[in-house]
Amino acid sequence: MAESILIVEDSPIVLKIMQHLLEKHQIFFPVFVATYGEAEIFLESQEHPFFAAVVDLNLPDAPHGEIVDLVLSYQIPCIVLSGSYDDQRRIQLQDKGIVDYIVKESRVSYEFVIKLLERLVKNQHVKILVADDSKSSRSFCKKALHLHLYQMLEAETGLQALNILHEQPDIKMLIVDYNMPEMDGYELVKTIRHKDNNKSLCIIGVSGMESGSLSARFIKMGANDFLKKPFYQEELHCRVMHNIEEMELIAKIQDTANRDYLTGLFNRRYFVAKAEEYLQTALQENRHLSFALLDIDFFKGINDRYGHDVGDQVLKKMGLLLAEKFRRFLVARLGGEEFCILMPGMDIEHSAQLLSGFKNYISDQSIDIENETLSFTISIGVTEKLKPTLLEMMTEADRLLYRAKEAGRNLVITSDAYIDADDE
Repeated sequence: MAESILIVEDSPIVLKIMQHLLEKHQIFFPVFVATYGEAEIFLESQEHPFFAAVVDLNLPDAPHGEIVDLVLSYQIPCIVLSGSYDDQRRIQLQDKGIVDYIVKESRVSYEFVIKLLERLVKNQHVKILVADDSKSSRSFCKKALHLHLYQMLEAETGLQALNILHEQPDIKMLIVDYNMPEMDGYELVKTIRHKDNNKSLCIIGVSGMESGSLSARFIKMGANDFLKKPFYQEELHCRVMHNIEEMELIAKIQDTANRDYLTGLFNRRYFVAKAEEYLQTALQENRHLSFALLDIDFFKGINDRYGHDVGDQVLKKMGLLLAEKFRRFLVARLGGEEFCILMPGMDIEHSAQLLSGFKNYISDQSIDIENETLSFTISIGVTEKLKPTLLEMMTEADRLLYRAKEAGRNLVITSDAYIDADDE
């Protein structure tokens, strides 16, 4: 669903630039107005629940920034555009609670506005924990970062922060002060990085101490960044955004490395490593775990007759449907036309029924190519027999898949029986 953005700007050139930039982003639905009066009408009518607003500081009917107070009165995140830089004015606006103050210098300025809007959307799902024994320091950070829509949590001590991190592993960032009772910030970072082996959490150390070596100690122990108290709100925003984006970029690179380039499913290397963990857990806790190998029938014939481009379309279709129907399980493309699914908690009866339904669903699908429609079927081998290693389970599933091919294809074969193409 697109987010409604209120753009209040009287310059036709700026409006044209903003409109052009926002057209590229389907997540936004911009509403353009040129005056304070028009903005007031839109806001009072409540026809559009605006996610954020981008406003010109000097409007024909509001030359002294009155539009900022109007937008903030509706508790809408407000990005301010100005034709000139005024440091005192910037500080006043930040004290009021704006998201940012941006000077209209070039196209880069407007691109930064779009980046901020995108960041606000993402920030709603980013949790940040502030650990500081100073209530005023915690409040400052919470208030400043809440303006950028981050989910904010707080802790008074290092031990309390550690407990919160264990309870909520989806926390993305920790802002930690050095001086805290029970466990100081340095020891907290050390515990997170070395004892808990948590490498994904982004950590920013802060301190009001004069020691120049403290920042180096923090970073050597595993912190991503360091801020010396007191720091400006704008500096905090920049450091947090920079580190969050760097963390997201690393995660994206890692995810890309774990994905099959054609289908977007996990690749063999990632699947084997992750599936081995699930298998060992199932063995230790005596849990059900089903493993299935799936193969597209007569795939070589599809490539030979229609070409590899059409073959790629079939593989993409298969990957899309697998991701859609088995999203709660671990799914991967092993290579060529072979795919696999690991189903923790599923016994053979339920996994076979689920796979049989998927097999029938696949046979009802088609791909339009030039003047004809291409359909395809799949064969599946599935086992629940837990083996000491994943390779042994894969070998068993491969044996069952071979039986499905020999028995006529478009079948699901388990260790006990097979399910033919007409079974539901």
